[in-house]
Amino acid sequence: MIFKQLFDKKSSTYTYIVSSGKGREALIIDPVIENTDEYINVLKNLDLKLVKVIDTHIHADHISGLNELSKRTKCSKIMGEHSSSEVIDIRVKDNEKIKIENIELISLYTPGHTNCSYSFLMKDRVFTGDTLLINGTGRTDFQSGNSHDAYDSLFNKLLKLPEKTLVYPAHDYSGKKYSTIENEKKNNPRLQVNSADEYADIMNNLNLGDPKMMDIAIPANAKGLTLDQL
Repeated sequence: MIFKQLFDKKSSTYTYIVSSGKGREALIIDPVIENTDEYINVLKNLDLKLVKVIDTHIHADHISGLNELSKRTKCSKIMGEHSSSEVIDIRVKDNEKIKIENIELISLYTPGHTNCSYSFLMKDRVFTGDTLLINGTGRTDFQSGNSHDAYDSLFNKLLKLPEKTLVYPAHDYSGKKYSTIENEKKNNPRLQVNSADEYADIMNNLNLGDPKMMDIAIPANAKGLTLDQL
């Protein structure tokens, strides 16, 4: 299997390129538009055909490369059925299968950070978007976020996956590349709570500033802007 984890320093975003092998179909998760050439070069160097690109949710801290990649490769654009994006080709529901050559992902509806947040399970690993971070969780104070929904997504869905499941988030701000469900259960400070109300109390009192690009990124991602439109 080919598994590439690429990092955007400006937004601290992780992008994932997945394929079953050289010369086969590939998919990309959570691309950043400024890095489109880098993704294309990786695909070319490995003789991969990009057939699907996925965003875990409407991002507020960067402009997605989803529509630019589709424009340049003719790949299908995928998000969850609750997404406000106007350019999606395939809207997946909870527990729906996404297939490329010898690779299968299962969509998991995990709202809370946003109302359109989905995670994607692939055998031994799960791509959690901003729902579950490494030693953290996604904020819930804008984009129809909801702390109680986030608690349900975390405790009744993601944390019920096998403990050895690898966790690959959409962001990390301290250099960590992955975790496990077991590690997050034991060490994530925001998960050491006994109720949804206790979790909501933590999340509702973070007092974080807005992402710098929020006013630009959210409408741009809903419209599916490409490089020539920026």
